[in-house]
Amino acid sequence: MAELQMLLEEEIPSGKRALIESYQNLTRVADYCENNYIQAADKRKALEETKAYTTQSLASVAYQINALANNVLQLLDIQASQLRRMESSINHISQTVDIHKEKVARGEI
Repeated sequence: MAELQMLLEEEIPSGKRALIESYQNLTRVADYCENNYIQAADKRKALEETKAYTTQSLASVAYQINALANNVLQLLDIQASQLRRMESSINHISQTVDIHKEKVARGEI
């Protein structure tokens, strides 16, 4: 239960905030790269720098998405496990009720 609470209150919101920050950072990197390319005397060097920033930024975002996806999958696994336990409890209660009904019916006969 503590793991579920930690995922819901800390891990998933933290991952979401990180992705929002990455979006903002990507916008700034794109603006920088565009201005750098326009103002650069050596266009090839500016293009290589842009490629490096792009690769690094996209790798970072992919890592963050992967981490967030893993947290969501873990959350879903925990919830599925809780549902299985609840289903088992309901089935047990149902069997107990059926047994009681059978006893009452036999008593009436």
